[in-house]
Amino acid sequence: MISEEFLNPKIFLRFLSYMVHFLMKMVSDITYRRLFNQKLVATFKNSAEVVHWFGAMQAQDFAAAKWAIAIRSKNQTDVDIEQAFNEGKILRTHIMRPTWHFVMPADIRWMLALTSPRVQAFNGYYYRKSGFDKTIFKKSNEIIKQALRGGKQLTSSELNMLLQKAKIPTKDIGLSYALMQAELEAIICSGPRRDKQFTYMLLDERVPKVKEISQDEALAELIKRYFQSHGPAQLRDFVWWSGLSVADAKKGTELVGSELYKEEREGKTYWCLESAKVVQNSQDGFLIPGFDEYFIAYKDRNDILDKKYAKYLNQGGGMVNGAIIVEGKMVGCWKRIFEKSNVAITIQLFKKVTSSQMHSFGKQVERYGHFVDMPASLHIMHS
Repeated sequence: MISEEFLNPKIFLRFLSYMVHFLMKMVSDITYRRLFNQKLVATFKNSAEVVHWFGAMQAQDFAAAKWAIAIRSKNQTDVDIEQAFNEGKILRTHIMRPTWHFVMPADIRWMLALTSPRVQAFNGYYYRKSGFDKTIFKKSNEIIKQALRGGKQLTSSELNMLLQKAKIPTKDIGLSYALMQAELEAIICSGPRRDKQFTYMLLDERVPKVKEISQDEALAELIKRYFQSHGPAQLRDFVWWSGLSVADAKKGTELVGSELYKEEREGKTYWCLESAKVVQNSQDGFLIPGFDEYFIAYKDRNDILDKKYAKYLNQGGGMVNGAIIVEGKMVGCWKRIFEKSNVAITIQLFKKVTSSQMHSFGKQVERYGHFVDMPASLHIMHS
């Protein structure tokens, strides 16, 4: 018999709402929702829209980072993204963790104010090892300011000559840390490339100043950007990605409040900026680059990467191979070699795939050929 209480319309609607939400959560798989939120199954108009969505995108491998933007945008080519970078529509600087990221001009100052103290603390050992202290940094920063004033754009080699003349310890890793510290202090950022060489400019001359926001506002904004583009994800994923503390992460979720949704899966707590929902289960294969946000932005990669395949991502020398993604999970890796009139893409598969998925690899290779403006060929290897 049905309980009389259950026949109450309000209780019945509440129960129905709960069941719908529950079923949506069961149907919506973590990986499919990440594909959707990472925009591998959607498109933006240009590179600025992509970078804004993510907040920051890891970019130490510049060529790979441009492809990471291209696969999330409509018909954007290497030339298009390079132009946007040279025009300062997107910037590249050390902003989270001790590595380069793409970031928007409007976001660079508040994000640096929020994240750079943690990076500076992490770098402390290497600063001391290189022979830097507050006095030497003050001197090196002043030299850099004087050299770049008036809209000048200099390469690291050109700045190095000036720093060496002033006895700044730039040998070995010293130059890298002198320039990184100046980036973290919001003194310099990326300028346009010159004959494929990176240049630096003064941040205040490269980027117009915008209204400052508080630390709490900055933390809330970074939380929202991360979970809208990477969710469902765990707090420890955000901590890894941002370089901030666990306490910061928890405070950020409190600041964002009801805009964030929390769900439990197999003993793990996941967060997302929007509630669980059914998304299209893409069967397509994706050729994502090394250091892509789909992999690098998570501390816990078990949802998308079988541990026995992780070794294939390591290219050596600190570089990472591109990954083949099918149904949200890694099933292979890929490399590309530029030949005289062709770019040859080799895919190594760890698992069997369907003929339609194999066809989608061909489409991705065509897309890469369009990206680099060269014919592209596909070669398949099976492990």
